[in-house]
Amino acid sequence: MAVKCRGAQVLGGLYTGINTQHIFMTSRTVEEHSGLNIQPHKAIVGANAFAHESGIHQDGMLKSKETYEIMSPEDIGLHRSNESGIVLGKLSGRHALKAKLLELGYDIDSKELDDLFLRFKSVAENKKSITDEDLIALVSDEVFQPQVFWKLGDVQVTCGTLGLSTATVKLIGADGKECTECSVGTGPVDAAYKAVDLLTKVPVILLEYSMSAVTEGIDAKATTRVLIRGESQTSTHALTGEPISRTFSGTGAAMDIVVSSVRAYLGALNKMLSFKHLNEREL
Repeated sequence: MAVKCRGAQVLGGLYTGINTQHIFMTSRTVEEHSGLNIQPHKAIVGANAFAHESGIHQDGMLKSKETYEIMSPEDIGLHRSNESGIVLGKLSGRHALKAKLLELGYDIDSKELDDLFLRFKSVAENKKSITDEDLIALVSDEVFQPQVFWKLGDVQVTCGTLGLSTATVKLIGADGKECTECSVGTGPVDAAYKAVDLLTKVPVILLEYSMSAVTEGIDAKATTRVLIRGESQTSTHALTGEPISRTFSGTGAAMDIVVSSVRAYLGALNKMLSFKHLNEREL
């Protein structure tokens, strides 16, 4: 971006053929596949990169955006939600959703759009309006997923100050068969994960678990990220050539933190099962 913004004036006419309008979505793709969150204050692609809180900054931005922005969000493919002209809600249709997704850089095919639209309507019923961040979380959770071996059918939890938390989980296998299991744990998420383990019968170790709110407010959508390690999945270290234990990340998004947690866990499990299935085919 330094070359694009100042190449002609300061850097002796340097230029690049890189299409900078793909920077934002490329950054999100790397975040999704690596399982590493982008820090809010990260230059250019962070959530606060184009945010202005100071009064004098806001006044300057209202008078002339170039005062504090040597580049615009649109230069990196980020469209300001309050300038897009499309406000999505529970009455919005497929055409409006597709148009907004195209604006955000997502070209979704018909089948994926149908599945995404169902999730969108479910969320929109509980929120007054859907933000760009909500849509990005939905796309990441619904579209950017590995081969599905297990899919969440339903999860019910009971928890409180007395006694152990209980979770009942229903999963749908690749063959469409539904399986249900119940378990207890130290919390609703722990109980749900143990129920999933009983159903999938795949021994894993949970290495990392993190959750963040996509937007502000009581109706905020939660995004969960997990990192797991299997017992027998290994890969080769790029530098030493030695075998190392393979880790798998997963993300999930929902207004309910337990649902988003289970979706993230299943996403990581599906990645691990896909890796195992691929290795068995090669052998």
